[in-house]
Formats: sequence, structure tokens, C-alpha cells
Amino acid sequence: MLLRFRTANHRSIRDEQTLSLVGTEFNEGTARPTPLRSKGRPVSALPVVGLFGANASGKSNVVSALTFMQQAVTGSFADWARHPDRVPRWPFKLDRESREQTSLFEIDLLLGEPGTRYTYGFEVSDERIEAEWLHAYPHGKRNVWFDRDAERGEDGGDEYVFRGAGFKGKRDAIVDMTRPNALFLSTGAALNDPQLSPLLRWFTDRLEQMQSGLHENILGGGPTVRMLADGGKSRREEIERLLAVADLGITGVKLEPWFPTLEGEEGGPQRVAHGLARVRFQHKGADGDVSLHYRREESQGTRIWFDFLGPMLQALDEGNVLLVDELDSSLHPTLAAEVVRIFQDPDSNPHGAQLIFTTHDVSLLGSAVVDRPLDRDQVWITRKGEDGATELYPVTDAKPRKEESLERGYLRGRYGGVPRLTPGEIAREIAQSGMRPSA
Repeated sequence: MLLRFRTANHRSIRDEQTLSLVGTEFNEGTARPTPLRSKGRPVSALPVVGLFGANASGKSNVVSALTFMQQAVTGSFADWARHPDRVPRWPFKLDRESREQTSLFEIDLLLGEPGTRYTYGFEVSDERIEAEWLHAYPHGKRNVWFDRDAERGEDGGDEYVFRGAGFKGKRDAIVDMTRPNALFLSTGAALNDPQLSPLLRWFTDRLEQMQSGLHENILGGGPTVRMLADGGKSRREEIERLLAVADLGITGVKLEPWFPTLEGEEGGPQRVAHGLARVRFQHKGADGDVSLHYRREESQGTRIWFDFLGPMLQALDEGNVLLVDELDSSLHPTLAAEVVRIFQDPDSNPHGAQLIFTTHDVSLLGSAVVDRPLDRDQVWITRKGEDGATELYPVTDAKPRKEESLERGYLRGRYGGVPRLTPGEIAREIAQSGMRPSA
């Protein structure tokens, strides 16, 4: 379970920004209890967080920063070995000082049963890992598994500090195998260290990203197809129910091998099982069911909903964190609100899966059509300053009242994060440009 993410100097994020998934006094019942306590009080975790803001304000870069951290943890040991003196990072580029400073990435996690808190993070430059740390909090007290600092060691290399007996792995062997541009965590997990591997598995198996609009299944692949092929009758029925309840007019799904097979040749079922399938949806027609081509005859909204079902169901099954950039892309506001409610409801989300999404859909902040599915502390804003740097902050900084319309307050600029435009400003600019032909 993700509790907090902290980052700095990544794309439009220059200064340190923190996204918290810890429930606050503004929560109205969606936060989930955890075994943690802070200052004598129980700590709860949010199942959903939504990021709102103007175009190019940095919403997607918050998701990008967490994705970069995932890629570094899972790929630095093997993938970065091809360029041992380089780290493929993206610092803030609008001032020279930031381009030369390190980039920061840190998470707070709750892992295991009943749950231990871990803080893991690192700083990178263009050439190497400059710092890395992993702290555990068994019984609420900090236990430093390791602290790494570049070029502080006696031989001019990295200095590693292991305090106490918290980390019992083969310290010297992992240190010797860790390149300057590889993470100690990645190296230790690659060597099958039993203490480091669970944290690596969180990044590999428990953190998913889906970007609406990619349509993996246009060419037949994707997690929803694989789930249909491998999940058995009950999974197929579940997916078909979710397609039907979305009021898309779909009565069933048919999978066909994507690559044609010769008559009598084996391989068709195996190709379907590996996701290499052509998807056809069944629709009820006047003369019986009609099969429509996925790419050419189905709407974009239908394809996105189908694409989304696989990652969503997998997250709910396994208690994953699902990252979605532009949740509202081609989804009706009512459907987007239902996705939020699925993650909010303990009955449909019994394993504590979490959803982090970006959106422009202000109806999720509450309206006459869609009751607000988000609590006040689940709404975050990105705002870009005149210097081009992104600021990330919760709506609760404005201390909104429980009965306050977040939608109205957001659109009126009470919380920031909306374009600084006056009504008709763009139209006036076009009219005054002299580039439009006269009537």
C-alpha cells in the first residue's frame, strides 16, 4: 500500500513535491485503516487520489516521476549496464542550475501482513546514483537497512552505512556488484536477496500504469484479452457484465486468433491465450446477435473501457496501485465516477488496491448529475508558475467545508489549477490577429 511519494527535479517538477495518500481530518469515510500510528493516532490510507489542473500544469509528470522510479528500480541493474556512466533521467530544463542538480524519488510503503512501513528513495545525476536509502519501521521505530552516499568512501567510491542488524543480507557481495549507475536495491534483488526482493516485487508486480487512449487491443494484445483467454468462465462472465452494465449495447465478446492458421494446424488456442487475438463484440440486432470489428466499427469509448477492465480487475485482485493518465479520456463522466467508486468500495476492493489518476473531469468534484465520489483529501491540484515549475498541493490547503461545492470552487479558481483566461480572450486574439479572412 502506497502512503506517500516525494520527488524533485523531474520534467516540469523542479522543487520538491509530495503526493500523500494518508487520510486526513477532511476524509469522510473512504480512507482505509492501517496498523500504523502517528503521534498516538491511527493512520489511514486513501484508496483513490485524483490530480486536477490546467493543461501542461504537470499532472502527467507526477505520474511520470513515479513511473521513472519504477523503471529505475526494475531496470538499473541490467538495462543501464549498456551505458555504465549515464542515467537516463529528465531534469527540469528551464534553468541551468536545475539541470546540474540531482533528481529525487522517494516512496513510503506498507508491505506484508499485518504491515511494516518502509521508506525507500534515491537521488540521481546524469552520470550515477548519488544517494540511496532504505529504512524500515518495525514496531514503529526506524531501522536503517542501508544509506548510500556517492564518493564518500575511503577509496573515493560510494560509502555504505548499515546500522544494526536490520538488513541481514550479503552486504559486501551486493556492494561489490553495484555499479555507480545501478541501484543497490536492484542489484541485491537480482542476486535474490530475500529481504530486498519483496520491495522489488512491489515495483514489478504491484505498480501498474495505464494511459487511456493507447488501445493495446486494437491489434489484439493487452491484459483484458489475456484475462479473457486465461481467466476461465467466471472471469469472462465478469468482463461481459462490466461491458453490459456500462450501457454500451454489448452482449458478449468473441476472441479469434490474430494470425491465421492453416486448416488443422495447432496453435490457434495458444495464440489466443497469449493475447494474440482479434476482438469482436456481440451486439443484439433485429435479426439476432451481430459481431462488430473492434477497431473499425466500435467507438473509441468502448475500446477504452474494454482496455481498462483488465488492468482494473488485476489491481483489484492483487491489491495493486494503478496509475491512469487522463481517466476521463473518452469515458462518460458517469462511467469515470463509477471507476472511482469501485476502488472506494471495500466490497469491490477487498485487497486495498489504490487508484492514482489525472483528469480534467470536474464532474468528479461533484455536480447535480454525478454526486461527488471523491473526499476532500483525495483531490490534488497541479499549478505551473511563471517560471514553468509545477507545484502540487491538496485542495484541503484551502480548508473547504464539507458541504462546499468543490466543482464550483475549482472552476472559479478558488483552489488554483485552472487556466488564467478571461471569457472570450482566445476568440479576441484570433479576431485581432488579422489572419482571418473578412466575411
